[in-house]
Amino acid sequence: MTAENETTGGARIIARGWGWRHASRRAPAVHGLDLRIEPGERVLLLGRSGAGKSTLIQALAGVLGGDEEGDATGELLIDGHAPQSARGEAGLVLQDPDSQVVLARVGDDVAFACENLGVPREEIWRRVPAALAEVGLDLPLDHPTAQLSGGQKQRLALAGVVAMRPRLLLLDEPTANLDPAGVVDVRDAVAGTLQRSGATLVVIEHRVSVWLDVVDRVIVLDPDGGLLADGRPREVLQTAGASLAAAGVWVPGFPPARPVRRPRVAGEPLLAASGLAVGRTEFGRRRPTVVSSGIDLELAAGESLAIVGENGAGKSTLALTLAGLLAPAGGSLEALPALARGLGSQPYRWRSRQLLTRAGMVFQDPEHQFLAGTVRAELEVGPRALGDGLGRADTVRVDELLERLHLDHLANANPFTLSGGEKRRLSVATALATRPQVLLLDEPTFGQDALTWQELVALLAELVDDGTALVSVTHDRDYVETIADRSLVLHGLSFEGRVIV
Repeated sequence: MTAENETTGGARIIARGWGWRHASRRAPAVHGLDLRIEPGERVLLLGRSGAGKSTLIQALAGVLGGDEEGDATGELLIDGHAPQSARGEAGLVLQDPDSQVVLARVGDDVAFACENLGVPREEIWRRVPAALAEVGLDLPLDHPTAQLSGGQKQRLALAGVVAMRPRLLLLDEPTANLDPAGVVDVRDAVAGTLQRSGATLVVIEHRVSVWLDVVDRVIVLDPDGGLLADGRPREVLQTAGASLAAAGVWVPGFPPARPVRRPRVAGEPLLAASGLAVGRTEFGRRRPTVVSSGIDLELAAGESLAIVGENGAGKSTLALTLAGLLAPAGGSLEALPALARGLGSQPYRWRSRQLLTRAGMVFQDPEHQFLAGTVRAELEVGPRALGDGLGRADTVRVDELLERLHLDHLANANPFTLSGGEKRRLSVATALATRPQVLLLDEPTFGQDALTWQELVALLAELVDDGTALVSVTHDRDYVETIADRSLVLHGLSFEGRVIV
């Protein structure tokens, strides 16, 4: 690939009996895979959570890991070469865009990969603004990357890959944390890039309908090895839709079962905000940058509140403030007696051990809260912090969460080797292990197949019915319609509350 090429053409992918086993897991993530993808094909890669989708595209990008991290079998080639030797041929956007932010300014971060590929300076700075425009990230080149929301970081990661002009574009849930308008923008940006470059596309997305008009082939991985389906999108969905839905694939026309909520009974008030402003203090600054203000709300036991709105409107920052992990940037946030239980009324002044049973927070990036070497040990961290050891009730609770969230077969695995959907379920489970009165979740259904989505939502509905107050930051419309009693819509420095009907 030369720096000046506007049209790169696509790469050919061949897999012959390929598989990969993580060193800390008994069963292989992928095995027995035979596959051929021709140059320029646009492939939607599907499969239930943990089927090995992310493992496959990380292998294609040459970043899966060395011999100490796992063992490969069979053969996987890009244009006849091992992926590790195809430098610059593949561009990868990971499930976690935060892990791909390298530099402090937006323009520099987009330019980073091109610089590593030796693209001439003048060509780089022609590509950078064009790539940002393609993905709809309308920010100055010197805008700090630390001030981006999760969805904006997703666009930034995609812009960096677009600027590379790879022959193989690999996308792992690129629209998962985007607002509805952002989903369309990013999908259309990818389609435009493919039209100009002729690159081969492999995209992972649980929501099939998002990419149906862009892709020309659907491949479904079988967790037991090989493929469940392979063919033209509408043919696959028509002939195998029911069986794919039963296997956990999000198939249009086959919605997952939704839990039946008990009639809501008003519980004791737990939190009250008046004229609340939220923001974060960046390095080198004494005062926080306010991202949303004028927020009035009350939260009671047994209530489910969804926080929705555009990327960058301050949803995650508000959740962190309600959880006591950030101080209010203005106005007031008061913990009422039923939640404070003898402590002061300002949650951000509470110690971490005091927060455990009062407010549990699940971050947008699951890896930011992993502390232990195995999945089971991770679930035991909170209960151990509450007492001198792990009691019988704690062990029962851990076992129950492992089973309910389909993590029991991974109890001895390293949390960092899990798939994105498995990491998300584990992060939710760690918060549930201490039974907090208020549970705050940032994008709780990210990376879930239809079956794990159904089980996770059912578990959360049970908690709310039993009196837990639930606050969810989400772009998942099905989730909001299923479990939210109220929705708070943020618009940056203003907000609007409305009741879900």
